[in-house]
Formats: sequence, structure tokens, C-alpha cells
Amino acid sequence: MGPTASQTGRPEPTRGQRAAALVAFALALAAALLLIDLVLRQFPWGLVFFGMTAVALVLGWNGIIRVGTARVVWLSAAALVLVTALLVLIGPGAGVVPSLVILAVLALALAAARRAYRIRTPLEDVPAPERAVLFYNPKSGGGKAEKFSVASEARSRGIRPIELELGVDLEQLVRGAVADGADGLAMAGGDGSQAVVAAVAAELDLPYACIPAGTRNHFALDLGVDRDDVVGALDAFVDGGERRVDLAEVNGRIFVNNVSLGVYAEAVQREGYREAKLRTIFATVPEVMGPDGEGLDLRWKGPGGHEHSSSAAILVSNNRYRLGRAVGSGTRPKIDDGLLGVTVASSPTGGGSGGRLPQRPWREWSDPEFEVLTDSPVPAGIDGEAVRLDPPLRFRIRPAVLRARIARRHPGASPSAAVPEGAVEGIRGLARIAAGKNPGGK
Repeated sequence: MGPTASQTGRPEPTRGQRAAALVAFALALAAALLLIDLVLRQFPWGLVFFGMTAVALVLGWNGIIRVGTARVVWLSAAALVLVTALLVLIGPGAGVVPSLVILAVLALALAAARRAYRIRTPLEDVPAPERAVLFYNPKSGGGKAEKFSVASEARSRGIRPIELELGVDLEQLVRGAVADGADGLAMAGGDGSQAVVAAVAAELDLPYACIPAGTRNHFALDLGVDRDDVVGALDAFVDGGERRVDLAEVNGRIFVNNVSLGVYAEAVQREGYREAKLRTIFATVPEVMGPDGEGLDLRWKGPGGHEHSSSAAILVSNNRYRLGRAVGSGTRPKIDDGLLGVTVASSPTGGGSGGRLPQRPWREWSDPEFEVLTDSPVPAGIDGEAVRLDPPLRFRIRPAVLRARIARRHPGASPSAAVPEGAVEGIRGLARIAAGKNPGGK
């Protein structure tokens, strides 16, 4: 007998998913026909446009990694090439409107494909805790806990709310609640606070619920909690189901999302980051990755066992992130794979010596452990919190240690959980969904 839907985590597609897959195919076919027609009528200007757009992207990157006059020159050149590309497309006549129509049709096809691949992970039926406690930060996420009356909503569900006050140690607060008899732990706040509560829950094997009351709620997203349903997430302790997921640690400290070393880590250390995040990161890039940047003295071993050094950035995550793809980019397809995700970024280079072709500016792999060596404390961002870590930095995954409870009406899976890695696999999966079959089948 083959694996069941609950075992694979991929239930058979619903009627809505089948319809969405058929719509995606129809729209993709329409876009392809429109594109062929445009190329034939506009040849060779369509190809020239795409080539100039690629050049503009390269120029733009070189502007980002520089400062002062050099930055202005590179970014101005990128803008000039992009404007010229648009004029090239307009020149032959009637090229812009068809291009916009094609883009719109492709966007609709992508939306339909995303709908087709949206799944719900079967959750284990386990008894609800009888003395669940909710910890909430009233200031997190711009005051979401107060906006949605999380405390009163928790009380109405038999959950005891405890407000996190300034200067109070959250871990001690959680352990005190457990000592008083709490048998379920929930956190309404940012991912840094989620990690603290999740760590205690995992240590004591207690059920845990993530309430998306932070700013970005990345952990909630990859757990399959609906980030737009703050109050509904509390139902995890009413009639929700349970799944076991991984946690990760660096030098003994638990994190739920990732640890960043490099550009982002340098930026979050700076005064004014909270008030102007994008501007601070933008200003940090050339200092770390630019031609005159100081870089980072970080040494690590790749999947082949060879030692390398990094001068840009390292991201170590609790399970692998999907990077560089339009569908599901920036999310983790799995959070129960039992492996760290390791991504090492460097300044993008061109042809280099020996006539080598340009390569993408990062490499990624998975591993249960990872170590970074350096001669001094390292600035790091742990789930968005600025810290300094003493070397060596030892990362490891802790498989299936967290009993995550999730409300029944929430997906229970990451947006990219069922989405294939490549275009060919994606098309095959859509075809299987349209035929009423499991997209992960053969």
C-alpha cells in the first residue's frame, strides 16, 4: 500500500484547485500566443529590449554596491539604458500595449497556479490543553495585540493572557507560568519572542501556538498560520490540530527563522535602523560588498568539506529558504526537514579569469550542522534581533522538537510547500492537479 495523504502531507486536489490549474494553463497558452505574435511583428526589437533590460540590471547592481559619485554614475547609467530600452520598444510602434497585456495575462496565470498549489497539511488530532497561557507584547507589530483585542479574545476561549511588560525577562515569565500549571504556551509578538516561547515549549514537550501579532510574522507564514487572522489563530488551543516542526540553534540559542551574518547583520546593529531600515541597509551594502568594502573575516566549510572565506553575507536558517524564484520565494517549503539551510552570498562577478561565465551571487545547501570560524565577536541578526556572537559559531538543527498547534481553518503549510522547484516540474504538477491527481506523484 502506498503512502496516504496524511503521510505525504499532500492531500488530493480539490475541485477549486483543479479549476485553478485549468485556468492557469489556459492563460499561459494565451500569453504564449500573444508573445509569439509580438515577436514576429516586432522582430528584432523585442529581443533588443530584453537584452538592454538585462544590461540595466547589471548596471543597477554595480550602483548599489558603491557610494558617492560612483553610485550616482552607475545608477544613472542603469536608468538611461532602461529608458532607452522602452523607447526601442515604442519606436517600431504599438509595442508597449501588447507587452503590458502579456505581462497582465502572465500575472493572472501565476495567480491561478499559486491557487492550484495551495494545500492544507493534515494535522494530528490531539486533546486541547486545559490550562493554556498566551503571552502577548502590546507594542509588537504596531500594536496588533491591542488592535485585535487579543487578551479578551483569549479569555473568551479559556486561555489565560499574560502581558509582556518592559524590562521583564520573557523566558522567566514563561517558566513561571509553567510552574503554575500551564500546559500549553502561545506567543503573540515578533519572531524573536516566538523563539523564546517555542524553546521552552520544546524543552518541556508542551504544545505551542504562534499568534501572528508581530510585524512580518515569517515563522507564522511557514508554519501555515494565516497572518491576516490574528484572532482566529487562538483557535489552535480550542479545536486545532498539531504537527511537529524543527527548531535551530546557534551556540545554544534557539532561533525559529534565521541567523544573518554580513550586510543585514551589520545594518541592524546601527543606530537609526528601526526608523529607516531600507535606507540603513542600502548604505551598508557598499561598505561590506563594494570594491572598497572591508568585508568579513568569516571562515566556513562548504558541502564538499573544503574551507572557504566569505566577504559578503551568510544566512543560516531553520530549514532551507526558497530563493531566486517567483513562486514561493523567501519562504521555506518545509519546516520539518531536519536540516539547516545555508546560503553564502558574495559580490556578483562577471566573466572573471579563464573566460568563466558569470555566476549567480550566492550558493546554498542543506546540512544538519554548520560552523563559522573567526578571530573576534561577530555582529549577527537572530530572527531580526541585533546581537554579537563569540566564535566559533556552531549551528545545528533540532528535528521535530516543537509541537506546533494550528487552527483548523488555517493552511498548516508554507505557501511554497507543494510548489515544485523548477518550471518543468511545475508544469507537470499543474497537469496532475488538473487531472485530479496528487502533484507530487510520478
